[in-house]
Amino acid sequence: MPELPEVETMRRGILPAVGSRITTVSRPRCQKRPIAFQPSFATFRRRVEGTRISKLSRAGKRVVIWLDSGEALVIEPRMTGLVLVKDAPTREHLRLRLELTDGPISEIYYWDRRGLGSVRLFSPDSFVDHFGAESLGPDALTITAEQYQTRLGQSQRAIKVALLDQRAVAGIGNLYAAEILHVARIHPQRRSDDLNRKHWQSLAEATRAVLTVAIQYEGSTLSDGTYRNALNKQGGYQNQHRVYARAGLPCPRCRGSQVERIVQCQRATFFCAKCQK
Repeated sequence: MPELPEVETMRRGILPAVGSRITTVSRPRCQKRPIAFQPSFATFRRRVEGTRISKLSRAGKRVVIWLDSGEALVIEPRMTGLVLVKDAPTREHLRLRLELTDGPISEIYYWDRRGLGSVRLFSPDSFVDHFGAESLGPDALTITAEQYQTRLGQSQRAIKVALLDQRAVAGIGNLYAAEILHVARIHPQRRSDDLNRKHWQSLAEATRAVLTVAIQYEGSTLSDGTYRNALNKQGGYQNQHRVYARAGLPCPRCRGSQVERIVQCQRATFFCAKCQK
């Protein structure tokens, strides 16, 4: 967390900044664990100040700010990072501030409570090296059944575990993997190489459906309250969860079975044994 819907919500929240000039880059005083900067902050500031934001994109679970210099400023929120335009949850966890002119947004902040995220600057070539097709799988929002089968169809891993592999499919994390498999009616422990064409088609359709609706609700704010959209407001998809963190509650589809919880690769998995045989 955050996963694709939350990061896509962050990207859309700062879209009005396209065309703005970055006049000042600063690193607020922070006594907490420092985040990773690449290159050094002094070099980073020199290369970013004075550039314009030409477009905004996303690479899996990362916000990508493209500059008119051709370089890409990549923010990876990891566990607790947020990209904001105002009202940071706390001042002591602010990590980066971009001051803007020539647009409706005056500032972009990066806030990170645990300090596990990173801010990196890439040339066009190095961006492809790190986030091109050889390093990052197809985006989960557009992946097809054929791409799923090609990338995961020979894997002996449980399908829930395989969905977390960013080289296979980009953007899915623990929460949405559980939700997608419930919609697709696929048991999370089923081996990937045991799925047939019909399963891959159901999985692709469920992936797009779940992620699209989650984006419409601006992501999930869980019980720790960490995730916020760019305006520091809660997401709403947590109220639509089918199985995630609902162990012991009735399955919303069949109503005849309770949601179960198991552990796969040290991560909690939630599913309905009746619907997901």
